[in-house]
Amino acid sequence: MINDKQIIFSGIQPSGDSVTLGNYLGAIKHWTKLQDEYNCIFSVVDMHAITVRQEAAALRKNTLSLLAQYIACGIESEKNILFIQSHVSAHAELAWILNCYTQMGELNRMTQFKDKSKKHPENINAGLFTYPVLMAADILLYQTDLVPVGVDQKQHLELARDIAHRFNSIYGDVFTIPEAYIPEKGAGAKIMSLQNPTAKMSKSDPNPNACISLLDKPEDIVRKIKRAVTDSEAEVCYREGKDGVNNLLTIYSSVTGISIDDAVKEFSGSGYGDFKLRVGEAVAEHLIPIQKKYDDLMKNKDYLESIYKNGAEVASSVARRTINKVKKKVGFIVG
Repeated sequence: MINDKQIIFSGIQPSGDSVTLGNYLGAIKHWTKLQDEYNCIFSVVDMHAITVRQEAAALRKNTLSLLAQYIACGIESEKNILFIQSHVSAHAELAWILNCYTQMGELNRMTQFKDKSKKHPENINAGLFTYPVLMAADILLYQTDLVPVGVDQKQHLELARDIAHRFNSIYGDVFTIPEAYIPEKGAGAKIMSLQNPTAKMSKSDPNPNACISLLDKPEDIVRKIKRAVTDSEAEVCYREGKDGVNNLLTIYSSVTGISIDDAVKEFSGSGYGDFKLRVGEAVAEHLIPIQKKYDDLMKNKDYLESIYKNGAEVASSVARRTINKVKKKVGFIVG
C-alpha cells in the first residue's frame, strides 16, 4: 500500500452522529482529490473522542457511521489506508513514549485545551491535556510527510514537529518531520457558522440552526440556510464586513464548482431570500447522492467491517516498523 509517493495522514473524531458541512467541504471533499497523488492514511480517531465523556453505544454507532460517511464522500478503501484509530494499538504505545519527550510548558500553551476546559469544566482530565501528544503519535507513527490542517490545528502540528525534532536529536533519524499541507487556492474552504459567521461551523454549537450536517434532510438544509445570518444591505457580493454573505457564497461555490466571482454575477440583482433559497437547494442537491450511498453502506455492516479490519491490518503493519524502531532507541527489549 505504501509506495514512493509522499504520505498524508488525517482523521476526524466520531463525536457526533454526522460530520458537518464544514468538515465535508473543508476536509473530506478535498481528501478525495489527494488519494491519487499521495499515499493517504485516513482514520476515524475514536481515541481522541473520549477526552470528552461519551456514551458507549453512541460512540460505537458514530464510529461506524463516520467510516461510512468517509466512503460515501468518495474516500476509496482500495486507494487509501482507512481504519479506526483504536484498532491499531501502536497509537497508544507511541503516545505514551512521546509523552516522556514532551514538556509540560508546551502542553500548557495549547489553546484548545484551554477552550475545551471551559466547555467541560466538570471533566478536565489528563487525556484532554495530553491529547496533542496522541495527535503527534498519529502523525509520526506513519512517517507522515504532509498533514492537511486548518488554522485551529496548526499549533498541534507544530508540537508534533517539535517532538520529532527533539527525539531525532537524541536518537538519530527516527521520525520524518511533517509539514502542513496547504491546498491550492479555493480548495479546502473554511465554512463558518450560519448563525455566527465569524466562528467556524461546529457540531457542538448549541444553536441547531448554526450547523448543517452531512446527513440532514433536504428540507432541513434549506430551512437552516434560509435562517442564516446575513446583513441589512441586501446586496449579494463578496467583501470584507459581509461575513454571512461571504460564507454563503463560499458554500455555494464549493458545492457547485462555480467561482465566487461568477456566483456574485449570477446573483446580481437577487434579494437575500432568493439567494438563500438557491444556496440551500444547491447544498441539498449536492448531498443527496452522498446520503443515498451512506444509507446503502449502513445496510451492509459486513462490508464496513471488512473495510475497517483490513485497514487496521495494513495500518498496523506500517505502524509496527516505526514503533519497533522507537522502542529499540529508548532501550526496550522488542519481542
